[in-house]
Amino acid sequence: MSVTMAKADGVTVFTLTSDPNSACPPLCQILKGLCCSPVCCSVSQPLRRLQGTSQSVLGALQIMIGALHIGLGAILCSGGGLLTFGMQYIGYPFWLGALFIFFGIMCILSEKFPSPCLVITNVILNLEGVGFAITSIVLYSTSTGNYDDYSDNYFWRDNRLPVCDKCVIKCIKCTKQSINIVLIILSHLELCIVVSVVVLGIKALKKRGSGETKVKEEK
Repeated sequence: MSVTMAKADGVTVFTLTSDPNSACPPLCQILKGLCCSPVCCSVSQPLRRLQGTSQSVLGALQIMIGALHIGLGAILCSGGGLLTFGMQYIGYPFWLGALFIFFGIMCILSEKFPSPCLVITNVILNLEGVGFAITSIVLYSTSTGNYDDYSDNYFWRDNRLPVCDKCVIKCIKCTKQSINIVLIILSHLELCIVVSVVVLGIKALKKRGSGETKVKEEK
């Protein structure tokens, strides 16, 4: 399917030529034509200039936060009985960390290849990242101080444990709670970053649109 665009007197007209030999329905052909058209997928120099290097910096921070989530989450999940139920069976530090890394990669790509389609996709993904960052804060906040230690359970409590073993268990608990607090702080930082990415992306798209309008009016 080919796509052509014509602009006149404030009206934009898209002309789509469907492919009768294609097995895809017309709606899918339209979406494919719009997404793959040069208008949406070509690199925009105004967007490159407006975005600067902010997206790469924010993307690198997101990748670092995601890597820390995975690394510190692995430490938390290696604690045997000193685990929360959600962390043990859902493994949210790992998939949250992977998502944050993915959002960071998209930020870097949207700066290196600033096509309107990629910038809009980056904004949409980071809008979803706001929800995932809030989810991360809630999950880590609820798990702080809520570790299931089977050795301290009423039915399994063993008062014959040596004092040194009890001290080791308490030290492990304190260490893991401290790591949990660090992950909460990183989740707050991730929330601030994804909001910044969304705001900067929307501003760049808005300024690009207003800039093109001014150029056409001058002509």
